[in-house]
Amino acid sequence: MSLVRRPTPARNGRAFADSSKSTKGEDSDSQTTIHPTYSNPKATPGAVNSQKPDFDLMVIGSGPAAQACAISSSRRGKKVAVIDKPGMLGGVCVNTGTIPSKTFREAVLHLTGYRHQGFYGKSYAPAGRISMEGILHRVSMVVKGEKDVMRNRFRQYGISHIYGTAHFTGEEKTVQVTSVAVEEEERKRRRTVGTAGAGLEVEPFSKPFTTEKALVAVGTTPARRADFDFDGVHIIDSDDLLSGSLQRVPRELIVVGAGVIGMEYASMFNVIPGTRVTVIDGRPDVLTFADKEIIQSLEYEMRQKGARFLLGEEVLNARVEGDHVVANMASGKVLRGDCLLYTVGRQGNTAGLGLDKAGVEVSKRGLMTVNDNYQTSVPWLYAAGDCIGFPALASTSSQQGRMAAHHMWGGDEGDALKAFGGFPYGIYTIPEISMVGYTEQQLTQQKIPYEMGVARYDELAKGQMMGGSSGMLKVLFHAETLKILGVHCMGESATEIVHVGQVAMDMGMDMHFLTENVFNYPTFAESYRVAAFNGLKRLALAGYTDVSQHQHEGAALP
Repeated sequence: MSLVRRPTPARNGRAFADSSKSTKGEDSDSQTTIHPTYSNPKATPGAVNSQKPDFDLMVIGSGPAAQACAISSSRRGKKVAVIDKPGMLGGVCVNTGTIPSKTFREAVLHLTGYRHQGFYGKSYAPAGRISMEGILHRVSMVVKGEKDVMRNRFRQYGISHIYGTAHFTGEEKTVQVTSVAVEEEERKRRRTVGTAGAGLEVEPFSKPFTTEKALVAVGTTPARRADFDFDGVHIIDSDDLLSGSLQRVPRELIVVGAGVIGMEYASMFNVIPGTRVTVIDGRPDVLTFADKEIIQSLEYEMRQKGARFLLGEEVLNARVEGDHVVANMASGKVLRGDCLLYTVGRQGNTAGLGLDKAGVEVSKRGLMTVNDNYQTSVPWLYAAGDCIGFPALASTSSQQGRMAAHHMWGGDEGDALKAFGGFPYGIYTIPEISMVGYTEQQLTQQKIPYEMGVARYDELAKGQMMGGSSGMLKVLFHAETLKILGVHCMGESATEIVHVGQVAMDMGMDMHFLTENVFNYPTFAESYRVAAFNGLKRLALAGYTDVSQHQHEGAALP
């Protein structure tokens, strides 16, 4: 199964190439503009009329898809340039998405002592009162480190990195680039660490570049309701949350939207002492693409810690009154809180790129349509990552970038990449969730005979070492062939151990693979073996006598 966008609702894009708004510098909170760097000495700006293009590949954006495509192309000896806004090295993934949000979670887990409360009690908290400053300090350190890694990676592969904006003018295989100036402090840093590589620093410019291929990988940005007054303090989106504009941890947090982002942040704040969380969503259920039992367990865990869910509810309006926000519901309920976090939908950052001039259509929400090779309707123009819609994961975006590069330049690796169609989901709630393959709902709808094996964390030695950690692993398998069809887990290290199931599924393994292999002990990974024996026992009890020979080691069976 190729990672191609499924049909999704239309989205409105927020301008990616708008250089009129100020942006923050790479390594500080002060406004800084960054000079373009040409680390590839062969790359010369502005040679529009030459027969040989300025670059073999120009990439707009610098997130996972952009990096993977740029590096894969550079490895093939191609001249590559990556263009992104000042302060956005690493794209949405590093600056406002995956990396900061997951670091936010780790900071909360550490500062609250959550992982150790099973032994030392719910009052255990090594940090005392938790502050937004303390949480975001860790976030900023990780983001800075990630950017340093990326600068070094671009230098190693001779990729020209230009800080600026880009758009298409309508000329064939041409990208207009507007770079930005650099402050003296940034010049000194570049000379010190050598980020210019073997290239040449030039003055700010606005010039057209010719290119053989181009990739758009500009990511997405949070959607906003037009009737909400987003002030960065009382009514915010996920970008605001990470920007530092929220000065203190809210005591009453209202989260509108129970999608992945909403549920992640709701669960994080839910474990902070003194914070009460209310989650609102117009749908009757949350995260319906995931296994129903796993999501019900997540909701239970969150409710046990004080979270309130208002599902099937509609927010009519929200307004700021003094130091509070008031949300009026269609049902007549009125909610008051310190902060309202709006997490309903995201939109592509494609506005302002001039894609219409290039002959590429964009949906109302700024999403681009591509074929199986991540090629748009214009053969030399590709797109990958969140800006093409589903599945919009950092992991799949990186794979999409590689696959796009393989199609651009040819080779056998592209077919090999497509051979493995299954990809895991990781939802970084507290506790975390991960899955790969079919859900029970899907197997039931498709009338596939299946059985399941379950291992619960509190029955594992590793779970006891973690303070009686709550969690579970569920393995779904075909009742007749024993082939593994799906893996679903919740709890500590769920996003790590899911890969055991992913590999087993990609290799076409059955449940014998799990029972006949030895796992390190004590680990959460051994839950696979426990779950396999549990599933085979269920199968035997259902009348499948041919599996009884695999039910040895009775101590491992429930």
